[in-house]
Amino acid sequence: VQLVESGGGLVHVGESLRLSCAASGFPAGGYLVATAWFRQAPGKERENLACISSRDNRPYIMEAVKTRVTISRIDANSTVILQMKNLKPADSAIYTCAADFGDCDAKLPTRAPYWGQGTQVTVSS
Repeated sequence: VQLVESGGGLVHVGESLRLSCAASGFPAGGYLVATAWFRQAPGKERENLACISSRDNRPYIMEAVKTRVTISRIDANSTVILQMKNLKPADSAIYTCAADFGDCDAKLPTRAPYWGQGTQVTVSS
């Protein structure tokens, strides 16, 4: 399984971004897959942002970003989109997606075996 993020770059305060996590290698056959987005800024711990389950495409979004973030899946187990609006300089970080078989849960950040390389987002004031 391979995950590839795209959509990062330089954005300005107040703008929005759309990040894609394209997955390949998941077997066909309707397996339950959870895909999550994280970010990590220099000197800070990794922050969990959102997760989406292939069971019903139900989104799980962390409280800290709930008003600004949406997560969606645009095709079965293949591409997951993270959208964030009203960006702030504090949103500058490397954004990474991860996936695992199963559902979204609190253990996903530690159990997920599949991780992308990350995409840098820099918010300029």
